[in-house]
Order: sequence, then C-alpha cells, then structure tokens
Amino acid sequence: MRSIGEMARDSGLSVSALRFYDKAGVLVPAWVDPVSGYRWYAGPEQFEEARLLARLRRTGMPLADIRLVLAGWSGADTDLVRKLLLAHLRRLELGLSDARNEFSTIRALLECRENPMTTLRTTTVRSAVHAPALAAALDAVRFAASTDPELPTLGGVLFDIEGDELRVVATDRYRMAVAQAATTGHGGARAQVIVPSPLADAMRALLTDDASVQLTVDGDRVALETGDRQVAGQCLDHDFPDYRRLVRLPAGRRALVDVPAFRETLESGPVRASEVREQDGVPCDLSLLKVAADGVVTVCEDGDDGQDPIVAVNREFLLEALAAGARDQLVLEFGAPTAPLAIRRTDTEDTFSILMPVRLED
Repeated sequence: MRSIGEMARDSGLSVSALRFYDKAGVLVPAWVDPVSGYRWYAGPEQFEEARLLARLRRTGMPLADIRLVLAGWSGADTDLVRKLLLAHLRRLELGLSDARNEFSTIRALLECRENPMTTLRTTTVRSAVHAPALAAALDAVRFAASTDPELPTLGGVLFDIEGDELRVVATDRYRMAVAQAATTGHGGARAQVIVPSPLADAMRALLTDDASVQLTVDGDRVALETGDRQVAGQCLDHDFPDYRRLVRLPAGRRALVDVPAFRETLESGPVRASEVREQDGVPCDLSLLKVAADGVVTVCEDGDDGQDPIVAVNREFLLEALAAGARDQLVLEFGAPTAPLAIRRTDTEDTFSILMPVRLED
C-alpha cells in the first residue's frame, strides 16, 4: 500500500490532484482510514494507473475519456482504449490547425498596426536624474530582466521618459518590476528606449555619488554622464510591450509582511518540487502561499485543505523580488490563485513587482 503522499511523489500527480480524482471517481483509493480519512493506494496496479492518468492529463484529454481509458486499460479487449486515444489525437491535430490559422490572422493584424512613423524611439531626450534615485530604480527592476536569447525584446531595461518622470521596467514574462525616478530638463514628448542589460549594469556602476547625472537619448543611442565619466551604447532595436496594461491588476487581499522573518520562513519552510511547464519547462521549487482575511500570510504544505485560496509561486523568484524591494516591510497583494502576486512598498505605489503564479495540477 502507498500513502497519498508517496503516490503523489512517485506518480507526478499532486496530493490535491489525487483527492480531486478520488472525488471524481477516476482514481479511487483502495482503502480510506475511517478515523483519519487518510487515503491509501494499492500498488503496483494503482501506481501504474496514476502514472497513466498523469500522462493523459498532460495531453489535455477530457476526464470522461480518461475514465474509460483507465477502465479498459487492464482488460483483454483494448480496442476502445485505442479508439479513444486516436480520437483525442485527432482533436489535438484539429486544434493545432485552428490555432495556426488564428495566429496567421493575428500576425496579419499586427503587421497592419505597425507604423514606424509613430515609434517612441525617435525623440531626442536630455534630462537630469538624481543618481541615488536612478540607482535605486535600477536595483528594484534589474532582477526581472530576461536572459532568454529567443526574446531579445525583453533582454534589457526599458527607460520610459514622459514629462518629469522616468520609469524603468523589466520583465521576463513570468515577473515584472517597475520603478520610478524624477527627472528635470526634458518636458517634451514621451520617449522609450530599451537599454541592454550589460549597458544598464554599467550605468548602475557609475551611480556612486549623491549628485545629478545627465541622461541623453539620441536616436538609437543612450548615454549617462556624471562629471568626467560617461557610459554610452546602442539601444535594443525593438518595441517593449505595453507594460501599463500588464500591471492593471484586480484588487485583492493585502498583507503586510516582515521581510526578514518571511524570507526565513520561505527558505526553511515547505516547498513543492514541480515540473514547471508554464515557465519554459524549467524545474523549480514552488512555495504555496495563502493569505487569510485578517492579513496573515502562510507558507502551506502541499494539499492544504483550508478555505483560503492558495497561490503557487516560484520560490526563487519571490525571494529575489523581496530582496529587490529593499525594505524591512513590504505588502503582498493576492488576487485569485491564477492572478499575479504583487509585491509593493509601503511608502510608494510607483515601485513594485509582480509574479505570475504557477498553475498547480487539477
């Protein structure tokens, strides 16, 4: 007999998924303790069924079909199983064909929308920025810049200059960080440039004095100058996604956390090892978080049965976001389990980061 925890560890299905499939009548435990309600599974038969179930769910097969496949798997006549597998494969192929057609239409629409004459990179900018403010802004966002060579658009830090405000933004799709610094001397039209990460790092190394620095954007080049020192280079020749749309989050529960204590809890608390498909297939440790109505954040065990929704996040990403927050107290804002988790400062709404949650198996 295998416990539900052992079955989850070895089969690739989470504890919560096994409970769901039990209630759905898809994979019912061989025995349930009448006192504790703890589930036990017979092996190796049910272990084989659990592994098969995990594979079928990864293909997106409907539960109704999975139930029939499992029922016919050990029988002498496997004709029905073969037909169900073939029918689902055909559905996937048709779905892929439809998706290709939709993407072709979307690309055509995108080409129609593109207009080089309206790019925000044609504006010349000369403005002064307080060095410590720019340094703090870069420190708050740099961790979120992408290192994926397939997405060069995200391989840097966006400088978004409008009026007397400079916003710096970075994202790798799974997290985004935004910070702001005041500028003087520009006052013109909005301008945006993507500063490559190595150049952004060189700029940060220059920001050591409590003084103003001169930021200059001229066409596809950007320069930062202080005294007799200067770093300059070419901007990335891409358009950054409209980050303002991406940070409009629905209101959720807010919780004030003591960062040193919360970091210690994350580093020593329970984690769930996951095969993360939503985040480029890179395995990572997940922290399962929930916030109660009274604002208390808990790092949960896998399969927690509480009433409050659980949000799963990449633990390393969360620790980096807490470090970038650079405060002993930060606010965590939780929405639905599928909504981004926001990490905010208590003293400003202009510097924050968001993390995309990781979807747990049903």
